[in-house]
Formats: sequence, C-alpha cells, structure tokens
Amino acid sequence: MTDRLKALADAGVSIWLDDLSRERIETGNLEDLVRERSVVGVTTNPSIFAAALAEGERYDAQVRELAEGHQVVTDSLVADTVFALTTTDVQRACDLLKPVWEATDGVDGRVSIEVSPDLAHDTGATLHAAKELWAAVDRPNCLIKIPGTTAGLPAITAALAEGISVNVTLIFGLDRYREVMEAHVAGIEQARANGHDLSAIHSVASFFVSRVDTEIDNRLDEIGDHDDLKGQAGVANARLAFEAYEQFYATPRWEQLEADGARRQRPLWASTGVKNEAYRDTMYVDDLVVDGTVNTMPEKTLEAVADHGEIEGDQVRPHYKDAHELMRRLAAAGVSYDDVIRTLEEEGVDKFVKSWHELLATVAEQLAATGLERKDSE
Repeated sequence: MTDRLKALADAGVSIWLDDLSRERIETGNLEDLVRERSVVGVTTNPSIFAAALAEGERYDAQVRELAEGHQVVTDSLVADTVFALTTTDVQRACDLLKPVWEATDGVDGRVSIEVSPDLAHDTGATLHAAKELWAAVDRPNCLIKIPGTTAGLPAITAALAEGISVNVTLIFGLDRYREVMEAHVAGIEQARANGHDLSAIHSVASFFVSRVDTEIDNRLDEIGDHDDLKGQAGVANARLAFEAYEQFYATPRWEQLEADGARRQRPLWASTGVKNEAYRDTMYVDDLVVDGTVNTMPEKTLEAVADHGEIEGDQVRPHYKDAHELMRRLAAAGVSYDDVIRTLEEEGVDKFVKSWHELLATVAEQLAATGLERKDSE
C-alpha cells in the first residue's frame, strides 16, 4: 500500500479498479492490488469484457465446455456463452473481495456487472436482465449495472425494490443525476414496503468525468478564444453533482429511510482516466477527493496516483462556488450544457453497444474455433 493511495482511502474515498479479467484473478494480480494498492472494489463494462476475452487463452476451456452438445454457433448460444463467461468472472472476483465486503459492513468489496447495453431503452427487458444477472452471480457483494437512461430509471427503482443492489451507470448531467437519486429513494421505499432488509441493499451512482471535458473542449475549439476554460468542466460538473447529492440526502424523506437502515447511494467518479495527454494524469482523482465517494480507476491511473498523486484533503465542498461560476462562463461562451449532456449520454450508450457486439463477435469466433459451424443469425 503506497502512502498516496492510503491517504486517498483515509480521506474517505473507496478505490475501485475499473477492470477485470480471468488473468487478473488467476495470476493473483487482483489479490495483489487489494493487498498492496488499497483496491476495495471492481467495476466492469462491455468494453472491459471484450478486451479480456480477446486476449489470452484462459477462457478457452470454459468455451469448449459450453460448446459441447452443439453443432452450430447460433445467436442464443453466443449470448448464453457470454453470460456464463462474464458471470463466472464476477462470481470469482466477488469471492476474492468478500473479506473486504465483510470488513466494511457491505460498503465495499463490490463487483459490478452490466446488463446488455442493447436494452438501454427498454425498461422491462432491463429489469428482466438485472434479475437474471443477480440470480446467476448469486453473491451479496455484487452490483448490477443499469444505465441511467430515461428507460433505465424505472428499472433501477424496480430492481432496488426487489432487494437488488445497483450501480447506476452512464450519468453525465445534473438533472439526470437528480432523477437517478429519486429513482433510488423510490426503490428503497418500495423495498421497505416489500419487507426487505434495507441495510443489505447498496447502490452507487456512476458519474462520468473525463468525457465531459473532451466534449466541452471540442466545442470550445469550435467557438475559439476560450482556452482558459478548457479542462475544467469535468471536475466542476462532478463537484456540483456532489453538492446535489448532499442536498438530496439531507431531506426528512431520506432521514426516515436512513433511520430504518437504508444506505445512501454513494457518488462514484467514473471515466477518471485522462483523455487529453496535456492534462495532469491524476486530476480526476486528486481534484475530486471527498469522503463518502468511490473513485473507479483504470490501472494506469491507479499507478499514476500511487506514484505522484496529490492528495490534500477535501477538494469538492470548498469549490462549489467556483464550479457554478465556471458553468456560467461556459454558457456565456456559447456552450450548451444540456446539449453536451444529451450528446454524451447518446454516445455513451452507443459506445457500450458497440463494445457489446464486439464481445459477442469475439465469443462467436471462439465457439467456432472449437469446431462448431458458423451461422450469422438464427
């Protein structure tokens, strides 16, 4: 454990790794990161699984096993194989992190797995997939990732109402984030009515950071003469999200739920790898230090923080005023915040859908390599 990562953890930030592969599990790498790098959770997404399955041979034996009894690579076989491969990895990671889960009273030691992005605009199908994943992984420290789209919001509420712990993903804007928190509280209220133990239901809200800078910087380039505003919106937006979080969970409505054992939906800073190499590579960690949050990092960012991160106490609450002022200046410069957020949400879903189909294609090739006949569709 490095001094910088320990300082980050001591500041109340849960360090989660934004990556998972069978190689990390079987080589002991994930266990090493937990022991030596203060990692207390793992997040996954279709891009991560697509990369994991495209590299190495650690999935081959299970693929061969799943191919037995089949003659043709069909869409349903591919989907079933992806389901089995990914849930197996998440189960094993959950088991590895269970001691952390136990030591933190269920707060950390969490592993996330996402419903198919193809379902992002279908409430019923999203809820059905969430229930299937929850049952298949069958680990109390699992989190089911549901996108915070318009259709995803009622699925989030319904999943929580059934006692399923949820990681809400692809949140970019403040209005949507408030809707996500409302969906969370509504779900917890329904869970209470359904007789669930509220203390066992956990949730995080994954608020994306770096992509906001990328989109706004591009727009500032098109407008011209506003270089002084670049590279600041991502952090400012996240700081305002935390302000909204503090306001939302200070209401009597939530206080009553908390008295009944409910857990707050923690903000999780996602997309914390710097996209612009000109920017400080630890900025989305250093500048968002605040207690009661999660920062999920790719390993490159994790190692950068361990090496030269600047952890200096609360970097969020003292900067609310500055964050509001930056947003006003961006609006005055001609940047439409609402259009930025709409664009990012649409692109975010599209990117995950693309990665999902890359994952399906990779698994189809692996099944064909076992000797099955290829078939484009059923």
